[in-house]
Amino acid sequence: MSKFDKLEELQNLLKSDPNNFQVRREFAVLLLDCNYPEEALQHFLYLSKIFNNDSGIFYNIGITYEKLKELNKAENAYRKAIELSPEKPDAYYNLGLVYIDLKMYEQAVECFEKVLEYDSNDSNAYFSIGLCYFKEKKYDGALYYFKRTIELNDEDIYAHFYMGNILREKDDVVGATEEFYRVLEISPDYSWAYFNLASIAYDLEDYDSAVENLEKTLQYNPKDIEAYKIYAKILTKLGDYKNALSVMERAKENCEENGDLCYIQAQINKLLNQNDEYVENMNNAIKNYLTLSFPSTLAKKELEEYTKNR
Repeated sequence: MSKFDKLEELQNLLKSDPNNFQVRREFAVLLLDCNYPEEALQHFLYLSKIFNNDSGIFYNIGITYEKLKELNKAENAYRKAIELSPEKPDAYYNLGLVYIDLKMYEQAVECFEKVLEYDSNDSNAYFSIGLCYFKEKKYDGALYYFKRTIELNDEDIYAHFYMGNILREKDDVVGATEEFYRVLEISPDYSWAYFNLASIAYDLEDYDSAVENLEKTLQYNPKDIEAYKIYAKILTKLGDYKNALSVMERAKENCEENGDLCYIQAQINKLLNQNDEYVENMNNAIKNYLTLSFPSTLAKKELEEYTKNR
């Protein structure tokens, strides 16, 4: 029986017996599982008024509010679940995730530490503490917890990925590279690992390796604007203007109009003496000033000087 057939069956049972609370709970859980959070919430809230000491109901209410992006209500629901059953670590863990979303990192760490009191080998809790420290740029603490995560679960790609970022931040290029390659061993289609390898190679002026990894990046994520930007810069440095322009055309096909992309394309147009195209792309860059990585006034000044000198 499919999930949707099961939903129909449970709904019919509820119609014939609205006071069958076990069926209502099962129906609400399945609604949530099938991505109908609004409908699920109605049933969970109804049940919470009848079974106001049932921590599982409040836990599910928390999950539902998370799906609905109502984080403050999710926080209150998880706190109620913890109040009713403080010995169950799941609500602590989910509450910690809510605090991460709310950027309340100290409170999040407290929740994950509580999880570790119940299970000192919970790799997800170690990872989540590491993530909190990473977001606060407390890299030494983050590195410790990501290493602990990997000791417990070497297949955790995100722990390896964040470790790679931290090691790169610490100028440990070899260590960072190893971590990004480990990510790709686990998940060969993880585009951000290819991008980071490309970025490292670009910094080292190893352009062949950079281009190879940028192509992989764009294979798995054709909307990666930063990859197109680096790719075009490399080809421009190498004097391969026509292929640089081709990369920018690919970016236009796959991404929304972007100020930086338009500006880079304009610079390539200028190198190719494509004057009309240069002016058009500079105007587009200025128009999309919100996605320019520098003040649009500088782009306007550049365009005015170019136009004046023609």
